[in-house]
Amino acid sequence: MSCILIIDDSVFQRRIVSAPLRNEGFIVHEAVNGNDGLEKIRELNPDLILLDILMPEKDGLQVLRELHEKGNVIPVVMLTSDVQDSTRAECLSLGANAFLNKPVNAENLIPVITSLLAKKL
Repeated sequence: MSCILIIDDSVFQRRIVSAPLRNEGFIVHEAVNGNDGLEKIRELNPDLILLDILMPEKDGLQVLRELHEKGNVIPVVMLTSDVQDSTRAECLSLGANAFLNKPVNAENLIPVITSLLAKKL
């Protein structure tokens, strides 16, 4: 089954997102901030990344920039409470594939993930 990495500083959000993914049979790994996320991306080479925008230490935009500079081909879904048009445009220009509003629900999450993973094949 596909490996998904959730990068979010909120334990609550990681739990909300990981539960339905595990129920669908996905292998789920978690990172607590951008630095931890980049390290786990190198270690795990996940099939898909769920990335929070606002985090301490290294935010989602900084993670996206680093991935973009390295030629990332892993699909990235941005998780956000509220995103301005300029931030959305910047994320898309750096390779983000989709956006999901927090709190994330399974009805929105699973179709987005399965669609992106299907395109990757």
